[in-house]
Amino acid sequence: MRRRLVYRIAAIAGLLSIILVAGTIGFVLIEGYSWFDAFYMTLTTITTVGYQEIQHLSRAGRVFNSFLILFGVSAMFLAVGAMTQTIIELELQDRYGKRRKKRMIEHLSDHFIVCGFGRVGRNASYEFQRTGVRFLVIDRNEQRVAKAENAGMLAIVADATHDDCLREAGVLRAKGLIAALPSDAENLFIILSAKTLNPQLTVVTRASEEEAGEKLRRAGADTVFTPYSMAGRQLADALVRPHVVEFLDFTGSNIGPKVTMEQVCVTARAEFNRKTFGQLLELRKYGVIVLAVRKQNGETMFNPPAELEISVGDFLIVMGERSNLQKIEQILTC
Repeated sequence: MRRRLVYRIAAIAGLLSIILVAGTIGFVLIEGYSWFDAFYMTLTTITTVGYQEIQHLSRAGRVFNSFLILFGVSAMFLAVGAMTQTIIELELQDRYGKRRKKRMIEHLSDHFIVCGFGRVGRNASYEFQRTGVRFLVIDRNEQRVAKAENAGMLAIVADATHDDCLREAGVLRAKGLIAALPSDAENLFIILSAKTLNPQLTVVTRASEEEAGEKLRRAGADTVFTPYSMAGRQLADALVRPHVVEFLDFTGSNIGPKVTMEQVCVTARAEFNRKTFGQLLELRKYGVIVLAVRKQNGETMFNPPAELEISVGDFLIVMGERSNLQKIEQILTC
C-alpha cells in the first residue's frame, strides 16, 4: 500500500514537472519570454488563476497556449483527484486496519505476548516468527510498533503494565508471556498483573540485576534470565571449555535453517504411549535424534536408557530436520 502511494505521488509530481518544463520552454522559444516570465505564465495557465498575459501573444503563441491549457489543466485536475483519493484511502486504511487488527487479536488463543520490542523483545519476536507460533507484540513506542508491523508481526501500541492493556492483548487466553521491558520494576508490575489475570500463564522475563531475579520469581515469573551473569559464564567457558561452547553454539544457531531442536509432548492417543525408550528408537528411521526425556515430575534424563517407559505428559527433546520433526510430532500427539 505504501509503495503504491509513493509511486502515485511520484507520478503526479513527474507529470506536473514535465508540463511546467514544456510550457516554460515553449513560451521562451515561441514568444521570446525570459525564463522567469515563461515559468510564471505556464504556472498561472495550468492552475487556472486567470491573470492577464504578460505580453500580447502571437497566433502561434495562442495555439501553443491552447494545448497547454488543455493538457495542463487536465493534469492539475488529475493531480487534485489523485491526492484526494490518496487521503481517503489513508483514512480508510487506518480505520479498517485498526478494526482488522482488533478482530485478529480477539481470535488469538494459546498465543504468546511479548511486552517490549527493544533488543530482547525484538530478538524473541523474530524467533517466534521463525518458528511460526502465534504471538502479539506490545510496546508504548509507536515507532517500535510500526517496525514490528513492517516485519509482518501483529503489534499494538499499549502499556503492558496496565491490566486493561493486557486484557486487550488477550492475556486471559494466552499461553505465555515475555516481560522484556528495560526496567526490572516495570517487568515486576507486568508479572504481577499477568499472573493475577491468568494464573496458568507461563511467564518468562529478564533481570538487569542479580538481586531482582528472586523478587521476579516471587512475583510469579516461571523463568528469569540474567543477561550479565549468563554472558560472564559464557565468556569464562569460552576460555576453559572452548570446544563445548563451540558445540553449543553450533547446535543453537549454526546447524542450518532446516535443522533445529524441538520439544514434543506425548499424548494419550500417541502411538508410542506406554512404550519403552528402546522401542522409541525406531524413530531414528525418520532422521530424528532423541536427546533427552523430561518426565512429568520435572526430572530430565539425558541419554535415557532403553528400558525407560514413555508416559503421557512426558516431553521428548529431539533434534532433526523440520519436516521430520513435524512427522514425529504427529506420531506422538495424535
